[in-house]
Amino acid sequence: MAVSTSDPFATRYDVAVAGGALHVARSGPPAPDTIGVVLAVHGITASHLAWRPVARELAGEAPVCLLAPDLRGRGLSAGLPGPYGMAAHVADLLAVLDDADAARAVLVGHSMGGYVVTRLAAEHPDRVAAVVLLDGGVPLPMPADEDPETVLEKVVGPAVARLHMTFCSREQYVAQWRSHPALADAWNRDVELYAGYDVMGEPGTMRCVVAEDAVRTDSADLLSEEAARAALDRVRAPVHLLRARRGFRNEEDKPFISDEALQAFAARYPDARVDDVADVNHYTLTLGDSPGPSTVAGTIRAALREARTMPQRA
Repeated sequence: MAVSTSDPFATRYDVAVAGGALHVARSGPPAPDTIGVVLAVHGITASHLAWRPVARELAGEAPVCLLAPDLRGRGLSAGLPGPYGMAAHVADLLAVLDDADAARAVLVGHSMGGYVVTRLAAEHPDRVAAVVLLDGGVPLPMPADEDPETVLEKVVGPAVARLHMTFCSREQYVAQWRSHPALADAWNRDVELYAGYDVMGEPGTMRCVVAEDAVRTDSADLLSEEAARAALDRVRAPVHLLRARRGFRNEEDKPFISDEALQAFAARYPDARVDDVADVNHYTLTLGDSPGPSTVAGTIRAALREARTMPQRA
């Protein structure tokens, strides 16, 4: 059966933040007219289009307002200057909630976005109904025998290399993604739009608009195991974690969150709900012709129901 790829984001607008304007896409009615607000935060080189399938799944139920910004340094927010890092993202996201007149929201973060929403939940508990972590937000053990700078270069190297590449056309850039092993078997219109969204410039010299400084600064922040754990320790809202069992390149044995890290998370935070999602990789947990988006939407709906039945924590 064909998967619908209609656009769930009927509204797009800019929110004033430090240094300029942050681009935001919204699905569903305005926040005051819904049963709940979801703030969805994408990964390190992604954009709001990573949430198209999830937003579409949520639109089929009771009215939900889903706010999906392009983070500072990405997509149509690429022109925003530094400083980057978790603190800057938290300030930007508070501005998004304030602009939407959303007192509280279910915070959903994919990959790097998981670390962002965890920090937001720790520092502003009154704005958080629940936290949904999607293959991110979990403290990542640093190799004891490697220098942190060396680890950082290994992590950001492939992403930075892509940012330096130039392309003859948007079609050439999209074709590069089309051959990616994580996306080839899940390719549909959603993935095609996601792939082509952030390539800009003149034919022959087109390149990805993601800011390299943003990638480097944000990566250094998320690789801080101590900071990630300190943030999680302060989160008082319910936490849901979905781990993609496959990795960045669809590997069966290299998930982004290792078995060791997953077990450590479950042991340290026994009240968190943890699900290991089979048949998806790091990308298809939220995107493409995959069971991932419906699984994520189901978890978000459960978090919204739970938030409506629980008293707000002091």
